[in-house]
Amino acid sequence: MADSTRSSTVVAAPLAQVLKVIVDFAGYPEWAGEIREAEVLSRGDDGYPERVRFVLDAGAIRDEHTLAYTFSVPAPAEGEKEPAGAAEVRWTLVTSRMLRVLDGSYTLRPTPTGTEVVYELSADTAVPMLGMLRRKAEKRIVDRALSGLRARVEG
Repeated sequence: MADSTRSSTVVAAPLAQVLKVIVDFAGYPEWAGEIREAEVLSRGDDGYPERVRFVLDAGAIRDEHTLAYTFSVPAPAEGEKEPAGAAEVRWTLVTSRMLRVLDGSYTLRPTPTGTEVVYELSADTAVPMLGMLRRKAEKRIVDRALSGLRARVEG
């Protein structure tokens, strides 16, 4: 992802529990800060959401948009409940009124104390916006999403 914002946190919970919160899009308005509404439009053969519609209010960026999701979640080892290794959730913008780019990912890695969550986001608006303001909005979205995710999972 070119010109993106990246941050990470460790959530004191197993990877499967963190992933469960990430794929519960209906719950996003309760913890994701800028998300006002989220609706799963379609699911893949694996049961994971493929297309999700969001209503976003991130200060400088207000929009209704649809994202396409892909999931890379390794199967648990025999007799285990947790995925065997890192998992990744990626998304890319499908439609939007205000955004040209809204691509990102969550990378989840098991740690001795829980799960490391790395969030990477790249956004660009259809209307001109100073790079500094765009990066500030990206950072705000990433930071609030990570702190909200950690609080939701650990709460």
